[in-house]
Order: sequence, then C-alpha cells, then structure tokens
Amino acid sequence: MAELVQYYGTGRRKTSVARVYLRPGSGDFKVNGRDFNEYFVTESQRASAKQPLVSSETSSNFNVLANVSGGGVAGQADAVKLGIARALMQFNAELRKKLKSEGLVTRDSRGKERKKYGQKGARKRFQFSKR
Repeated sequence: MAELVQYYGTGRRKTSVARVYLRPGSGDFKVNGRDFNEYFVTESQRASAKQPLVSSETSSNFNVLANVSGGGVAGQADAVKLGIARALMQFNAELRKKLKSEGLVTRDSRGKERKKYGQKGARKRFQFSKR
C-alpha cells in the first residue's frame, strides 16, 4: 500500500487551536470538514488563513485539511495561518526565511487579560462616588 505523504503543523491563537495537514494535491482547502469559503466568511479571515501559502507560492501544490477548535472565527483563522506556516517549514526548511520575514512563524501570544478583584473588569473600575 502506498504511504500517505502529509506535513503537519499546530497553530494557536488566543484560545483557538488548529491542527493542519498539508497533502500534495490540487489546492483543495477544508476546515472542519467544510469548504474554506463557507467556514471563513469575511475576506480578511480568508486572506489571513491563506497568507503562508500565498507568500511561499505553494497554494496550488497542496490540499489543506484543518481541524480547528476553541475561540472565535478570527482567532481560528490566525491559528490556521500559524499551522500552515509550520507545516510548510516541515515540507521545506528553506521556506522559513521567507515566512519569518513576513512574520508568519511567530505565535501571537496576546490573549485576554484576567479580571481583577475589586474591579469591574481587567482594567475598568467600579463607579466612584464622592458622596
């Protein structure tokens, strides 16, 4: 039996986690079993998720299969972006320089700041009354 050739990358953003598989193919893109354009509704989310493939000029060489969970759709798009970049580096280590120069290798560590006690939120205070 022929062995399945695929490259794997994990991407994370906020609370979203994306498990991305790149398989040699015609450029088919599925997210959670649904079509890419159906899952990512806005153009900015689509552009963000496809950015590593476009910058490395490999969008028509791979079928992308992504399983995403947690967070919102925008965070999931960025998680898919990092997952694709990591999988591409597994495919060809020489792509790292190009991806890194466009900032696609770094995990965006920004998340929600925790709510503090004695306050209404992370930064917002309860209303102050002088009298």
